Amino acid sequence: MSDLRSRFDADGFVVLERLFSPDEVGALRVAANAIVDEFDIDQHRSVFRTDDRDAGRDDYFLQSSEGAYCFLEADALDSAGNLVCDKAVAINKIGHALHDTVPAFGAFCREGRIGRLLREIGLHTPLVQQTMYIFKQPGIGGEVRWHQDASYLISQPGGVVGVWVALEDATLDNGCLWMQPGRHRDGLRELYTVDWGSRSGQLETLDERSWDEDSNAVAIDVPVGSVVAFHDHMPHFSSHNHSDRSRHAFTVHAIDAQTSWDSRNWLQRRTLPPFAV
Repeated sequence: MSDLRSRFDADGFVVLERLFSPDEVGALRVAANAIVDEFDIDQHRSVFRTDDRDAGRDDYFLQSSEGAYCFLEADALDSAGNLVCDKAVAINKIGHALHDTVPAFGAFCREGRIGRLLREIGLHTPLVQQTMYIFKQPGIGGEVRWHQDASYLISQPGGVVGVWVALEDATLDNGCLWMQPGRHRDGLRELYTVDWGSRSGQLETLDERSWDEDSNAVAIDVPVGSVVAFHDHMPHFSSHNHSDRSRHAFTVHAIDAQTSWDSRNWLQRRTLPPFAV
């Protein structure tokens, strides 16, 4: 077993600093900015937030599993739904099939380093299920509460791996990731499922313990181009960005080809073929 796999199994995550160059990740920023430029904010004002127990997940969100859809920061709108800042700094994230629909993101995923990393930590034949571009805007970039990815990406057996790529320096000031080493072995705390008949979702609490109970959380303060790969049961969090600097990141979620995808998942690739890396 490789040292990387050993660390992943023991801690639930691994950090590889500067795996990509600033120029390589800069190409993703250019591609994301082009999507934002073309986005008609008057047509869609769907907000992404994590402080409402996922009550705000609408049809626009469910459709995003096969496209590149823009979601707004909650603080980008006033109480009447009017935009209070420039569109360029109003976007929370773009999701959730950038690798399928935007050439720059597909090429980045297939370049080789992400596939090798996923295989080294245990996926025999990795398939990308989801990608997101996260902006964490200066001043208004919202908190992403403590959660586990397996609550939202359900597979049998469990084994979704997240690969988070820093497109800018991620620091304590601008909302870097936090992880809880070893806590991926503690079991699943919540489960979000969709009833596709009514197209409604529900977040079920499985474990009432506080996320901060006996927390050993560590900040993942990393430079641009760094990569964090983490287990789908790893509790993770990022704070509100109160700084004057953004914290852009690109996230990939992959499963092994032998893993089955639950029909209750909100994320359903109904027409897109498997995306191997």
